[in-house]
Amino acid sequence: MDIENLDTIAAIATPPGNGGVGIIRISGALVPEIAKQLVNKPLTPRLAQYSSFTDDHGSVIDSGIILYFPAPASYTGEDILELQGHGGSVVLDMLLRRVLSLGARLANPGEFTERAFLNDKLDLAQAEAVADLIESSTEQSVRSAQKSMQGVFSIQVNELVEELTELRTYVEAAIDFVDEEIDFLTDGVVENRIVTLLHRIGQIQQTAQQGRLLRDGMTVVLAGKPNAGKSSLLNALAGHEAAIVTDIAGTTRDVLKERIQLDGMPLHIIDTAGLRESDNAIEQEGIRRAHQEINNADKILLLIDAREPETESLLKTLPPDGNITQIYNKIDLLGLEPEIKQTEVGTQIYLSIKTGDGMELLKQHLKQSVGFNEATDNVFIARRRHIEALNKGHQFVESALNQLRGSQAGELVAEDLRQAQTSLAEITGKFTSDDLLGKIFSSFCIGK
Repeated sequence: MDIENLDTIAAIATPPGNGGVGIIRISGALVPEIAKQLVNKPLTPRLAQYSSFTDDHGSVIDSGIILYFPAPASYTGEDILELQGHGGSVVLDMLLRRVLSLGARLANPGEFTERAFLNDKLDLAQAEAVADLIESSTEQSVRSAQKSMQGVFSIQVNELVEELTELRTYVEAAIDFVDEEIDFLTDGVVENRIVTLLHRIGQIQQTAQQGRLLRDGMTVVLAGKPNAGKSSLLNALAGHEAAIVTDIAGTTRDVLKERIQLDGMPLHIIDTAGLRESDNAIEQEGIRRAHQEINNADKILLLIDAREPETESLLKTLPPDGNITQIYNKIDLLGLEPEIKQTEVGTQIYLSIKTGDGMELLKQHLKQSVGFNEATDNVFIARRRHIEALNKGHQFVESALNQLRGSQAGELVAEDLRQAQTSLAEITGKFTSDDLLGKIFSSFCIGK
């Protein structure tokens, strides 16, 4: 994209509908001329000034505050003008039409932030955090999005890329000087640096996964035999009667989804059909859908009737590498106390959904599963594409280590390190296709 010759763009930056204040944002080379035609008075940069906004006949369309941000000290890096008038939809539309008649065109979704990225005011991870901040549904996700906007995530990624660049330089130099008495690929320096790099990537992966769950919400699937208490647990967590609860086995035939907040942590709770052998075609379909949701879950809560604690056959039907917590329900019928245990087969929680005993143990366990903490200071917001890029980077660095320890082929080590560098640089947008940029910014709201 030729950023030197971009059109001047304009859009209404406030939500549709009527409100006290409405804002029109303009960015581009025509801003000074548009300002002259609209207000016909000199503007002082970054100073809020009251003015009337006029049409081409000099008649007043609206009155309000005008703000001028000359390039490059602006959000987009271009000249920006903000018109803050009354928030009526008709008057805003009239004012926008006037701006467009002066040479601007209507901005595409996310185009202001895209220009900030193209003009190096933000990297891609920071630009995405702008949209994540706007869409945040919890205080914790707001804080995490702010950290990404401030560059916390980008700084860590850039440090990894810089280390990879230095490592590649070292390895390629060792390849060029193979006749030296010292074999730089076997002296332990490269291996130690790669091991340290793998550890650092792993730490960032863990934090990014927490940030991804804060952004998207953790998907928790309720699984188990019929009448184990899955629908009752959904209702208890949702705080209302979302699912039908009866004593009839197999009441739930389809997938039922609820989005809730648990002390500010977003959760997608999915109730599924009871897992059992069935000749009923509808129930069979429900069980098939249950397994489909189970395979895509971030967390599986396996509901078990505490009076019938046999779990071996149930566990065999679940993914062997699934994040499974066993919930032993109906302890009130056995006179047991609520508790949480860490066993060889994973976490076990004993509770009664009916009386509420032990529910707090479950809620705390779910928050800990995400690493959720209201006082968390180091979690930044992350997206699935960031996780995938980190995973790819980790795999290439791990491959480089294996090549070094195995064949000691310097060319293969260098190539794996290059691939890792490219994968990680995609996060901040240094190596990014136009198709990906289009997909990312098209998801933004217009005017941002």
